[in-house]
Amino acid sequence: MEKTITAIKNIKPGGFILIDDVPCKVEKTQKGKTGKHGASKCRVDAIGLIDGKRRSIVKPSSENVDVPIIVKKNAQVLAVVGDKVQLMDLTDYSVFEQDIPEEMKGTLKSGDEIAYFEVADIRTIKQIK
Repeated sequence: MEKTITAIKNIKPGGFILIDDVPCKVEKTQKGKTGKHGASKCRVDAIGLIDGKRRSIVKPSSENVDVPIIVKKNAQVLAVVGDKVQLMDLTDYSVFEQDIPEEMKGTLKSGDEIAYFEVADIRTIKQIK
């Protein structure tokens, strides 16, 4: 998986972070004050991009964390078959199948243009354009 490293104090809401090797979108960050026994702490609350589960971590503000490299791409819907959709990438014209997310079932149809994320060879549909 492609990733970079940054200090946890530089993570902002709306950004991305790896928590337990799962790429997550940051919802909220909190920074505590320096205490009597050491450095200030940072808490990051995030939602997994792939599974939608909530995760959080707390670390000293100077500690480094991994940030995934997420590629945002566009595709066109070629066919909808049951719970799967056949998509064609609009940059390299490759064709692939993808599971339809629960919140998009019944809304996708042939010819629609969608945006999807690609992280470590895992693709997730994010929105209909």
